Amino acid sequence: MNNIAAVSITKHGTELVRKLHTHMPEIDVYYMKKFAKGDEEEKGFTLFEGSVKHQFPDMFKRYDGMIMVISLGAVIRMISPLLVDKKTDPAVVVIDDKGEFAISVISGHLGGANALTKKVAETLQATPVITTASDVQQTIPVDIFGKSFGWVPEDFTHVVEASAAVVNEEPVIIVQESGETDWWAYDKPLPSNLKVIHDWDEVKNTNANAALVITHRHLSEKEKQMLPTATMVYRPKVIHLGIGCNRGTSAEEIENAILTTLEKLSLSPLSVKAIASIDLKKDEEGLLQVCEKYEWDFRYYAPEKLNTMPIKNPSDVVYKYTGAYGVSEPAAMISSGNEELLLEKEKSGNVTISIAIERHE
Repeated sequence: MNNIAAVSITKHGTELVRKLHTHMPEIDVYYMKKFAKGDEEEKGFTLFEGSVKHQFPDMFKRYDGMIMVISLGAVIRMISPLLVDKKTDPAVVVIDDKGEFAISVISGHLGGANALTKKVAETLQATPVITTASDVQQTIPVDIFGKSFGWVPEDFTHVVEASAAVVNEEPVIIVQESGETDWWAYDKPLPSNLKVIHDWDEVKNTNANAALVITHRHLSEKEKQMLPTATMVYRPKVIHLGIGCNRGTSAEEIENAILTTLEKLSLSPLSVKAIASIDLKKDEEGLLQVCEKYEWDFRYYAPEKLNTMPIKNPSDVVYKYTGAYGVSEPAAMISSGNEELLLEKEKSGNVTISIAIERHE
């Protein structure tokens, strides 16, 4: 998180936010004009007069995080009309006027306030105050599970029930089909109420109150019926799309070919990590637009690199025009690090697609 504001309304608070800026130069500093020291313009600090609450509506729109050296009660009263949703509200951290405590106030997980609190506390040598149950108990934070790896929750419909099951030490199963396996972040064994399962046959024999499912697949109706109501589905970034296309193919055609193919294979677009192709396509506008729209990586390789892959369907025609015996298949293999294709090359209009799944041990 780099888009952060630090705000103070007192003399001592001004010293604290200036100190924070020394160690965290990425933050924007705001304090009252009467505490000006004369170097504010040089340092890019903002001075204001009047009630600080008039600054907050604009700040809530502009910043991802806000550090306030203001009493906790006053902060709560001033920001309460601005709160919308924990998925969109900025992280808010409050520091007392002596700099002894840094308190995570809102958006602790999704907004990053807990992490920001720890960073501020370390900088000021203060005591971090974090009340989020999963952090205090050192267990799985359901709302941001796998976030550091880029995992995306399918939705948040059952996040409250699933979180409650985890922190209340109720039986919870973790069904993992793909994605990074080193997600347990604490130097202690996994709590006994959490059971990791890799086989759906085991799911039938469990009596769990909640489930955390990590998969790139759309679940079948039969699989959904095996799971408790309080289920969260996470999409790890493991799908690599090898793409070949004719020059000038539109973004719309490429996107439609991708989405149609993923749907046919019951794969989630949320689990796509990258589009991979030959370096001749590095400036292909349609590919670039699709990657930008979905925030997918775009990777491309020289023909010599592509030719190192053991593809089943080499083409002399493709080699004649590109110098590579194949594009979509070897590109998917290289990008994913997996020489076993889930989908061998399949042509759809001007687009050829291959798919490989990135493996994690």
